[in-house]
Amino acid sequence: MAPRQPFFAKWGEARVKTRRLNEELDLLRFNQGVILSKLDAGNTSPRLADHEFKVFSQWGEDGILQFLTRVVPIAQRTFIEFGVEDFSESNGRFLMQKDNWRGFVIDGSADNVKSIRRAPYYWRHELTAKQAFITRENIEGLLAESGFEADLGILSIDIDGNDYHVWQAIEAFHPRIVVCEYNSVFGPADTITVPYQADFQRSVAHHSNLYWGASIGALVHLAATKGYSLVGGNSAGNNAFFVRNDLLSGGLAVCTPSEAHEISRYRESRDAEGKANWLSGDARRRAIAGLPVLDVATGDTRTLE
Repeated sequence: MAPRQPFFAKWGEARVKTRRLNEELDLLRFNQGVILSKLDAGNTSPRLADHEFKVFSQWGEDGILQFLTRVVPIAQRTFIEFGVEDFSESNGRFLMQKDNWRGFVIDGSADNVKSIRRAPYYWRHELTAKQAFITRENIEGLLAESGFEADLGILSIDIDGNDYHVWQAIEAFHPRIVVCEYNSVFGPADTITVPYQADFQRSVAHHSNLYWGASIGALVHLAATKGYSLVGGNSAGNNAFFVRNDLLSGGLAVCTPSEAHEISRYRESRDAEGKANWLSGDARRRAIAGLPVLDVATGDTRTLE
């Protein structure tokens, strides 16, 4: 009888096989994305949702960014993205792998950053992964570590909390395209955000997991002060896209918050015991009614109704 293979040897082989399978699946996704991008090349619709497709993004942002980088002139193919987790879902990865963009990504988890640095794309492309918990006090210093020029290609913000405050604090960089997550539960009309708290964590701030970020109206208000216009949102109802005013073209339609806002359908709510309770629609806003929000248009802090 042949000797049994030690458990750890089998486990090691299984890990290698799993890694190779994941690489093959990523290659299939990448090749499919290339095809979809070519098929969409003749699509001139200014409505961003008409260009959606997913390769490595969470929703349809890959297709939207392929469209935007066709109609917005890009001087430097550079992106900075934070809140990327392990980069398996991100807004910059397809641009990096397909169009050879350079990237600088930040995540608060050391394990996530280690995972990114171990991935094959990390040595194949010019990507830097930084571990840091982002605040409005440290964001400028963190971005400076990228080594990128101020005329950045894309900035993508998704930190489920202080998104408005962090973007507001960025002054040294002037990206051509900004992608920022908004909280659909706050609705299209209000210009509100959670008040700034340096150590804000969504799951700690309120058990519902619904109290975070800013309304799309608040982001549009901020964008206007920085010289940007809203050109649309994704159909999932969580990402808004902005283009620097000096780069707006006939292929883009400037939108109001109400035009770009979508009621998000995904359900992430939790009850007081931390269990999923699948709230949707107006029930989500009722779950966080009475919590403090900052109206960025007036500067007043009030309770959410």
